[in-house]
Amino acid sequence: MSDFAGQENDTARRARLDGLVEACARKDRAAFAELFGFFAPRIKAYLKRLASDDATAEELTQEVMLTVWRKASLFDPKQASASTWIYRIARNRRIDLARRDGKPALDAEEPLLQPGAAEAPDDAVFARDREARVRDALKTLPDEQVALLRLAFFDGLSHSEIAVRQDLPLGTVKSRLRLAFDKLRGVLGRDDL
Repeated sequence: MSDFAGQENDTARRARLDGLVEACARKDRAAFAELFGFFAPRIKAYLKRLASDDATAEELTQEVMLTVWRKASLFDPKQASASTWIYRIARNRRIDLARRDGKPALDAEEPLLQPGAAEAPDDAVFARDREARVRDALKTLPDEQVALLRLAFFDGLSHSEIAVRQDLPLGTVKSRLRLAFDKLRGVLGRDDL
């Protein structure tokens, strides 16, 4: 670990840390242990500066490092350094916690939280008909566009996540999705989308 402390120049340190994250993507536990040893104390200190108490900062640090382990395959050294990527995860976890803490408790008697009325039979028939039309319309699209639509709407991935998973430029993903929607609108009309 001492090789991070100043014996390496910034470029070499960045390359080393980027390499450790990439090794984590291959589930290299030794690389993760080294990455953890380097980043965990720094992330904890960073989170404490963001007004977290010691216990919360520790818990968030564990969550951040677990996310690094699980999502290391999404890391792209062309977009950001390992440090930037990991600190962004930490910042986002802290924001998520603040949002969660800031929400009032739910009232079980709230009318909007009550189950809705049963679907009317004619609405169910209309929904099945619309679903069949959408399935037929999807068959008119190229396979590459259908695959992107599935990732976006069935898997819930963002455009950036799709680009990483499909190894495509972000602009290509956006263009293909836009083309798919344009074609679907032409086949279905606006009301079915």
